[in-house]
Amino acid sequence: MFLNCNRHAVPHKDRSRKLFSKWPLFYILGPMEQVDTASTSSFLATLSLNAIVFVAAIGLFTVTRPHLKSIYEPRASVHLDSKRAAPLTGSRSLLYWPIAMYNIDCRLVLDKNGADAYFFVRFLRMKARIFFALWIISWAILLPLTSTGSHVGTNSQLDRFTMGNVQPDKLVRYWAHLMCTWIFTFWVFHNVWREMQHFILIRQEYLTSPSRTGSIQAHTFLVTGVPASYSNPAALRELFKDLSGGIHNIWTTSGLELIPNIAHRRMAAITKLEAAVTKFLAMAARENAGSGQLETTTKSQRPSHRVGIFGFWGKKVDSIEWACSEIATCNRLLAQISRDSADDHFKTRPRTAGGGILSWKTCAAFITCNSRISAHMASKALLHHKPYLMSAKYVDVSWKDVVWNNLNQNPYELKLRMLVSYAATTALIIFWTVPAAFIGLASSLPSLAATAPWLSWIDMIPTWVMGFLSGILPPVLLAAVMMLVPLSLRSLAVFEGKPTQSAVELSLMTRFFMFQVVHSFLIITVSSGIVAAYPGLLRAPTSVPTLLAQRLPQASTFFLTFTVLRGLSGAANGLLQIGPLILYHTKLFMLGSTPRSIYAIKYGSRSVQWGTLFPDFTLLAVIGLVYSVISPIINGIACFAFFVFYHLYKYLLVWQFAQPRGSDSGGQFFPRAVGHIFVGLYIQQICMAGLFFLARDERNYPASAPQGVLISVLLVLTILFQHFINDSFGPLHHGLPLTLADSPRETHGSGENWSRENDFHPIIPTPSPIAWFPNDLLGLALMQAKNCHDAGVNCSLQNAEMNAKGRVKVTGPPPDLE
Repeated sequence: MFLNCNRHAVPHKDRSRKLFSKWPLFYILGPMEQVDTASTSSFLATLSLNAIVFVAAIGLFTVTRPHLKSIYEPRASVHLDSKRAAPLTGSRSLLYWPIAMYNIDCRLVLDKNGADAYFFVRFLRMKARIFFALWIISWAILLPLTSTGSHVGTNSQLDRFTMGNVQPDKLVRYWAHLMCTWIFTFWVFHNVWREMQHFILIRQEYLTSPSRTGSIQAHTFLVTGVPASYSNPAALRELFKDLSGGIHNIWTTSGLELIPNIAHRRMAAITKLEAAVTKFLAMAARENAGSGQLETTTKSQRPSHRVGIFGFWGKKVDSIEWACSEIATCNRLLAQISRDSADDHFKTRPRTAGGGILSWKTCAAFITCNSRISAHMASKALLHHKPYLMSAKYVDVSWKDVVWNNLNQNPYELKLRMLVSYAATTALIIFWTVPAAFIGLASSLPSLAATAPWLSWIDMIPTWVMGFLSGILPPVLLAAVMMLVPLSLRSLAVFEGKPTQSAVELSLMTRFFMFQVVHSFLIITVSSGIVAAYPGLLRAPTSVPTLLAQRLPQASTFFLTFTVLRGLSGAANGLLQIGPLILYHTKLFMLGSTPRSIYAIKYGSRSVQWGTLFPDFTLLAVIGLVYSVISPIINGIACFAFFVFYHLYKYLLVWQFAQPRGSDSGGQFFPRAVGHIFVGLYIQQICMAGLFFLARDERNYPASAPQGVLISVLLVLTILFQHFINDSFGPLHHGLPLTLADSPRETHGSGENWSRENDFHPIIPTPSPIAWFPNDLLGLALMQAKNCHDAGVNCSLQNAEMNAKGRVKVTGPPPDLE
């Protein structure tokens, strides 16, 4: 980010302000986002610089896009029809892409990437539409109202267009601000109601589409906290014997905790085998390039490694032979567990009363129903007579979305984990000021020496060292520390015990949004307002209400700059994809050795994580709503930002990103994002009420108290409307209503397909992945494939070849691509 809040522009004569600027809250976003009120010149410089970056990015994207399809349109060249998208512009002009991007239908996102992706772009479109109306109305009414015939203190330039520029003798103008607040709020209400109706309609169409209803996932629900008395399929069949439509299959996770580790161990061995064989073939190709005949390679020339930790010590083994043996061992272990599970599947065990209410041993069960509506009905039923047992149920669950290590946890342990998890999240949010403040102080070492005499030794540091410590190091440290936030919060969500990845992302979305609102908005707003008023507070402590009412709106300039950065720099980075562009060539050079790794680099699609992506934009929405009346200029900037991001993410989610279909939640992130919008409304209305109640006219009379009362009424109405939205649409977020059970779209799928998908326990990943080798000119690959096959490893040479120089070329997908 290029934000410069002009920290060093503070006059030296104003010692109180200078001392106060060392307050740690000033560094809550680090040296690049400090909270001192940005000047108009700083804002215009930021706007100009980022506009240049944005235009340059558009130019570079226009030129490079046709030549870097692997980066900018990887889904146009994938080998599976279900994942392929037609080229963005086809044979049209080089300059046609903006029109093509604008014309992308949102439904294409739904078809290519599922409901979560579709409702994300719908959220962006809704916010663009909301801020478009706010922009037109506020710029037509509020901007001239605050800047014409009124002037407060030293307000100039951008500050003239804020609510704080209304003179005490012209507070009657605040009625316009009140009117706009009511209009804006009800416009948000209208859009929320409209989009929630659309959400329910599209979600139900999506859930009842043939592609979903014909899958085993649509007929399966997961229940956790199953006590020992119901830990076998026979007991569960007895429990669900009266369920309409009947049970197709039941699988429990009891005694299967080691399966994911074995599967991971097998996949690691396959990767090791592919790398070793490819290395061996490349070495042989280079040795025999000039001889024209195959020379015998010695045992010492074959790839080898040590089996100790990190490969630094331990027994040295032949990599190919070891990998084949490891894969065969894992296959035997998985097959044995599969047989044991099958033997136990219909075995009747007495249902003991064992274990009281605090019985610790529980498991989870996947229950597949013959009728899809039966799965939804069972997931809503009360299954057990004791608290918490068998109470957590998840319908429409894919095996690939499951967090297997969280399945067999006792429900009482999960409650404790949830408390610990959110306590840790709260502590992280509270104490995050410490590293942020430390980094901020590091960025101001020269001024610290002038402020505190005991730090005068800092002036003795060489200039180039000081430049590194205060200029380069803090941003690097800040970026590194900020990367830890989502990682830490995601770990806490997993620790909480969520059984699916989509549930983890939903929990992360809430946590990260809380962090963003507190650290990236509330603390900055409060500290900026106090700093703006601080010199006046020292001279006249009794003028606290008046000074805050006049100066608090000036903090909005920081968020104007912040929104410009998100809209211009964020969009530029989204177009150019600098990170993936660099990583593509780096990975291809350093990691592109085996056919599988080369295919993944060239044709593999990236994905996004909704738990961190949504909060970035809901935060932007909150900032825009809070300052929509206080500083109306932000409405135009926010409208532009959401408009650009809406079209950008349509493009990204059709041609670049490929979300795992198994982890699609059916759009569950959208209603949570709508809830975040209400947070912005609440903060806005509370701030507006405070400004109205604190405002004083020329007689020091609270002339705007009536507006404050009416804003309080609006706050109550907002609370009631959100309750109405939750009460109306909440029950429809998860379940499938009976009225859709006989829908023409609703089918019962193919029982034959279900049987084929369930020959093994869903936790057992079978069949084994196929080892993929390149076909070489010497015929060694065929020999290695035969040897590996004799050792119990499935191999393939299709769609990959190696030339005489040992370089691998991929002509198609892996043999086991799904």
